[in-house]
Parts: sequence; C-alpha cells; structure tokens
Amino acid sequence: MILASCRTPDLPNDALEFADDALLDIVQRQTIRYFWEGAHPVSGLARDRQKTAGDAPNDLVAIGGSGFGIMAIIVAVERGWVDRAEALHRLHRMLDLLEGSPRYHGMLPHFINGSTGDTIPFRRKDDGADIVETAFLFQGLICAREYLDQTASEEQRFRARVNTLLAQAEWDWFARKGKLYWHWSPRHGWAMNNPIEGWNECLLAFVLAAGSQHHAIDPDCYHDGFARAPTFENGRNYNGIVLQLGPNFGGPLFFAHYSFCGLDPNGLSDRYADYWQQNTCHALINHQHCVLNPHGHKGYGADCWGLTASHGPTAYIAHAPDRDVGVITPSAALSSFPYVPDQAMAALRGFLTKPRDRIWGRFGFVDAFCENRNWYARTYLAINQGPIVAMIENHRTGLLWKLFMGAHEVRLGLARLGFTRTGATQQKDHLGADTVHASPSRRKAAGFVAT
Repeated sequence: MILASCRTPDLPNDALEFADDALLDIVQRQTIRYFWEGAHPVSGLARDRQKTAGDAPNDLVAIGGSGFGIMAIIVAVERGWVDRAEALHRLHRMLDLLEGSPRYHGMLPHFINGSTGDTIPFRRKDDGADIVETAFLFQGLICAREYLDQTASEEQRFRARVNTLLAQAEWDWFARKGKLYWHWSPRHGWAMNNPIEGWNECLLAFVLAAGSQHHAIDPDCYHDGFARAPTFENGRNYNGIVLQLGPNFGGPLFFAHYSFCGLDPNGLSDRYADYWQQNTCHALINHQHCVLNPHGHKGYGADCWGLTASHGPTAYIAHAPDRDVGVITPSAALSSFPYVPDQAMAALRGFLTKPRDRIWGRFGFVDAFCENRNWYARTYLAINQGPIVAMIENHRTGLLWKLFMGAHEVRLGLARLGFTRTGATQQKDHLGADTVHASPSRRKAAGFVAT
C-alpha cells in the first residue's frame, strides 16, 4: 500500500513559507506517485508519459523510465512513504513481465507493452535492443537488489532474479569495430549504425559493460570509442566556467543526471575528467545561460532556469543553451540539487510562484513550460520525473549513490575502465542527520579496486 504520508494531492497554499527540507519532502513524495499510483496497472512498470488528468490510454512502458521508477520506489520505502513488503511485491511483478519479454542478446528495447511485454518500436528500424535504456533499467534493479538485502525468502528470490537478468546481458556482443553500439534489430540488424561516442548520457552503459561477469567488453571500447570522438573532450571557457567534456555549453542537463542517479561523481575521475567538477560546471553553465538570458525569453532568471530534453509547445526537444527556444524543464534544475543546491532551491521556490494549477499536479511539477507562449505541459515524462526523486535523495542522504557504488559489478567496471575515487570531499557526509530510516545497505563502502 502507499502510506497516508504520501497522499498529498494538493500543494499547501503556504508552501513557500516551508523550510527547504519540508519542500523537498513535498516534491519527492508527490513525484514518486508517478511511479506508484501512475504505473502500468498490469506490470507496475513506468508508463512513458502520463497526463495531468487521467491515465494514459495505451500500454506504452519505458524501459529506462522504469529503471528510474525503481529507484524512486526505493526512496519511498526508505522514507517510510511506501510499505517495504508492498514495494517488493511490485518489483516482483515488474520482473514477471520483464523476464517474459523479448530480449535481444539479453537486452531490452526502448519501449514495451506493459500488458504483454511485446516490443513497441521506437522508430521503424529501432525495434530491438537498446543497450542504453537497458542500462538505466539495470541501474534501478541493482539499487533495489542492494537495498533489499534481508534474508527473507522473497528478498533473496528478488536478488537472484535480478542477477539472472544481469548475467544474460551480452554486452560484448554489442562491441564491434572497437566501439559499443547502441541498437540492434532482429529485422534490420545494425542498420541504425549508432556507435556510442562523444560525451553524453551513456557513461553508465560502459561501466556496466566493463563490469559484466560473463560478457565484459574490452576497455578499449571506452577509451578508443566513447572517449575518442571530437565531441568528448572540451576544455573551453564559457563566461568564466571551464567545461572539461561535452559539446558547446554542455548540452542538455540530462547528461549530468541519467548515469549519475547511481554513479556517484564525488571524487570520481579518470584520465579525462573529474566528474564532480564536470557535472557541477555543466549545471552552472546551464544556470548562468538562463540568468544572462541572451535571447530575452520571458520568465528566465536565477529562480527560473533549467534546459534539458522535454516536451515543448510544438515538439519534444533536447533543450540546451545552444538550442534554447524558451522552454524551461523543472527536472533540469531539480535534478541538479547535488551540484548546485542553492541555485536548485531558488528554482524550486521560483517554480512555485507560477500558476499553481498549471505547473503542479498529481505527480508533481509538469514536464515543462514556456512563458513566451503562456504554455504549460499537460504531461509528465518518466525519464524526467524519475531523476528528480533520485537526485534530490542523493543530495539529501546519498542513498542511491551508496547502494549503486557498493555493487560488485559497478566497482569492477569502474576499475577496469581506469577510474579512481578519492574520499567524498566535495559533498556533505551523506550519513548525517537527514538519514531517515538507515539500513545496513546505506552503509556499504563505496570505494573500488580491480579484481
């Protein structure tokens, strides 16, 4: 069941007077409802999108979004908002469908039917394996496996089921010509021809692929593929902020969020970058662009910022400083709490000054808005709602970072790729006063060594 403390359909009229932690509780608690109450009724997996009023009239389930949803459910259990046994039952129900769904060399597609498990093509030739979406699913499953660490039979069975799915993922099969390929189709083969290269949201896939027990990739796929592309290293200065990696101005902010819901960038570095510095600078550049507002978009400022992929008045766009059409996506700022907490809190409070009935609803903040056109989305997206919950929790307690970084395959993958990790000196001690219902899982070590 979802506990009474999670039933807050309306934002209190005096919410702006609340302390910061109380506001974060409200945002997390309401956003979690997308993945609990708004989940697919048969499988419990995350619908790709939902409306502000009424459930989606289709069975479209997002594999990556479901991974973020699993992380949100773990947060809800830890904070006492969802019953642990009910969450475990939901997770088993998810696995029931996933295990019976078509997999392509162990990988799932971008979308599946939430009732039948059948593949739903993302594009005409994208009707098979999507290893990046699968990586986001695995990120959530690994966190859940590490969290559900009790000896009770159902928790043991859950861990075994997750391990089986992970073992069946043939990462090495997707490594060809010295690179790791994003897609494969049973009808069209490698026709998508999309090697994963250049800085983007895909670091997680390389870590899991390198750490696989039975199907590990050669680390050269990372160094000579992902990291060799012209759009990987940057080093340029943007209004006084130097960006180590990525396209001009950093690209959409989900680059700093999707892989890092589980990967802890604190003290994490390799030969290319310090990842805490990389993600913080990316967020600062995004924030500064909205403050400077070179295009004169209505509403932009220190309390209204954040450019990432989302719906817009005319289309779904990967919004970024160099592709800025006036659309603000709340997830961009709210998922940046670990990197720029003061700026993120200013945005949260600023969003609450917008028309309440248009920017806030049953699953939290709507996907996006554009004040130039007095447009507010009437939708939510799983891949934007999920990181809000996960990254706010990482800011508050580090829960998901500790769970994921404690996993053997993650530690091994990072070590094989040449990552090192020093103490978490940039961030507060995550086992501080904000720890809610501390479990043994939360205290797992986060260092790693090659084995």
